[in-house]
Amino acid sequence: MSVRATARIVATRTGLPVLAGEGPLALRRTRATGPGARVTVVGAMSAPLGGDRLAIEAEVRDGARLTVDAAAATVALPGRTAGAAHYDVRLTVGEHAELNWLPEQLVSAYGSELRMRTHVELAATGRLTLREEQILGRHGEEPGTLFTRLTVLRAGRPLLDQELAYGPGAPAGWDGGAVLGGHRAVGQLLLAGPEFEEKPAVPRLLGETAVLTPLAGPAVLITAVAPDALRLRRVLDEALDTSAYR
Repeated sequence: MSVRATARIVATRTGLPVLAGEGPLALRRTRATGPGARVTVVGAMSAPLGGDRLAIEAEVRDGARLTVDAAAATVALPGRTAGAAHYDVRLTVGEHAELNWLPEQLVSAYGSELRMRTHVELAATGRLTLREEQILGRHGEEPGTLFTRLTVLRAGRPLLDQELAYGPGAPAGWDGGAVLGGHRAVGQLLLAGPEFEEKPAVPRLLGETAVLTPLAGPAVLITAVAPDALRLRRVLDEALDTSAYR
């Protein structure tokens, strides 16, 4: 039997008036290391499985700050129900608000099929840090089929809109030298905020398998591939901790 569940978070300057988990998406308020609130997503059961439809909605209202992370990786698994699993993330960041969206890795296990969509509405003066990491297969196994789409609108105008596809159901060539080159961990880090209007970033390589790309707007996109999850996280963490980008 497939699962349908939606978790909702609303952050204001004074707190978290809405913090509602559902099904496998349990939400816990945890201790923040900086200003604002912090919420951790805790998986209450195995999900997403084939046929599941999951969603997380987070709204950061004007002037608020919110960090969302996760207690563990999300593992896409085959289920008893035929068909793909769907996982939708909808994020809204208000004026002078800040959202740090830092989930753990998404693991595409053999035999699974997942379609994941992330849609962000960012106000003109809002700030966003968004991390995505995909691990293609568990240790020693081939990946499942994974389709992802990330759409970011700033002040109603497109900032980033991209689709990625991996695994046996993806178009041929996804693992070739011009794409992943045999790597099984791929990730990206999106940084957006007014500071990039004042001091635009310069495109550059970040080691042998990562690159920083300024976007046509006040934002940069850091993309990386790696042999495994540990080395991928190391590259993205170094980029996030470097003051030149933030």
